[in-house]
Amino acid sequence: MRKRSVARECALKILYQTEMTRWPSDKAAASFWEQEPEHLDDVRSFAEDIVQGIYKDLAAIDSKISEYATNWQLSRMAVIDRNILRMGVYELKFAVGIPPKVAINEAVELAKKYGDLESGKFVNGILDKIHKQEIASQSPQA
Repeated sequence: MRKRSVARECALKILYQTEMTRWPSDKAAASFWEQEPEHLDDVRSFAEDIVQGIYKDLAAIDSKISEYATNWQLSRMAVIDRNILRMGVYELKFAVGIPPKVAINEAVELAKKYGDLESGKFVNGILDKIHKQEIASQSPQA
């Protein structure tokens, strides 16, 4: 598995632990890395960039998800789906140098691996809408 894919998986686990324990994200990250010491520094760095980026812009990210997840309240979504969507929106809207198709594909793969049977479609639908309406429509090729 590629380093960034591994890092995204680690970030998801940290986000999940943060939400389930209600610990600050830095405490959850420290606990995670204690239990998973084998990860390389670049994996840790990318994972922590994702987690910190999400919490830095959490209100805007959650607002964007709520806007596009019609008929879904954020609080009623599965914890895994909600955090994968946060990662996807962060990478689409706030991260630098990540192609939108990569961000969406990585999120969908995580949803298929960690979510339920419909999670991949759910995540893809929301992130694809955000991409088409807010990112692709603003690019010069569109």
